[in-house]
Amino acid sequence: MSSAPYRYEPDYAVPPGEILEEHLDVRQLSQAEFARRCGRSPKMISEIIAGKAPVEPATALQFEKVLGVDAGIWMGIETDYRLHEERQAEVRKAAEQAEWAKKFPIADLVKRGIAPKPTSNTDRVSALLSFFGVASVEAWGNKRRRSEAAYRRSPSFKSDEFALETWLRLGELEAERVECADYDAARFRQALNRVRTLTAAPTDATFTQTEDLCKEAGVALAIVRPLPKTALSGVARWLTPRKALIQLTARHMSDDQLWFSFFHEAAHLLLHSKKDVFVHEGSGASSRIEIEANEWASNFLVPRQHWDEFVDSSAFTRSDVSRFAEEQGIAPGIVVGRLQYEKRLPWSHLNDLKASLSWGNSAG
Repeated sequence: MSSAPYRYEPDYAVPPGEILEEHLDVRQLSQAEFARRCGRSPKMISEIIAGKAPVEPATALQFEKVLGVDAGIWMGIETDYRLHEERQAEVRKAAEQAEWAKKFPIADLVKRGIAPKPTSNTDRVSALLSFFGVASVEAWGNKRRRSEAAYRRSPSFKSDEFALETWLRLGELEAERVECADYDAARFRQALNRVRTLTAAPTDATFTQTEDLCKEAGVALAIVRPLPKTALSGVARWLTPRKALIQLTARHMSDDQLWFSFFHEAAHLLLHSKKDVFVHEGSGASSRIEIEANEWASNFLVPRQHWDEFVDSSAFTRSDVSRFAEEQGIAPGIVVGRLQYEKRLPWSHLNDLKASLSWGNSAG
């Protein structure tokens, strides 16, 4: 036979105010009269009966003298009731935390080796709190509300907010491992000029150089695989006043999309507020700052005058596009992507000039 002690934990408890009210009814005592006999205010007795105020030791002694019910009984009823309420609150809190945890793509974090496989709701909650670097769900909510105030995204944003928060956190963790120089705008512009020429070479061979050029100018660069329920191309944000982050998804797995997204996010760092987080889906720009970033990236990759001359004089054949890209010193896929975006070419044309990407060491 087990010698473990039996714990009596009923799923209900009677508040002391309810017992008190019954005693007053039996004695036909009004709350006001009882308050006078106890030397207490009617408001306090009313709050005890309503369960809003606890029975304190001094009050229990007064109840004993007036009603003849031992003070220890009143304190026992009070303790049992408050303990029951606390247990119920813990149950509710655990259920709320479990529901909160279900909203995140933790299975993907497990696949990526970011979090251990949870065996219970408690494990799931604990793993997510560790991942986000907070001590409680409430702290996560406070952090999220502060960051949401800085978001700049389209009204038709399609990504799930919890998947987005997870993806952004993955970028933060990547950036923490990148040692950057203090941000220098002039040096970053020089880096971008160099990166522009690197687009003409195979991306797998040049992306590490791009990362190095960026961190020397104070910008951490990370490719983080998209998560389910996200429809992102990238984000630009400031981790500190001296360190920025460009985080990309490469979700279309083609060089034109990757490079345009990179320069689009770079434009936000150069042109817009350090207080904002620029989340870009890659679809049609709808806000002024997104339009500005698109135009800056387009004109940086191909100066407007050169582009206008090209589209006015070209039939957009494979040889036309390849020759123009070589003259500009950029990848031909970038030219194809822009022609398609401007609806000068069908989306199905000349895609063989785009380079397909693969997930390598640079992808989180």
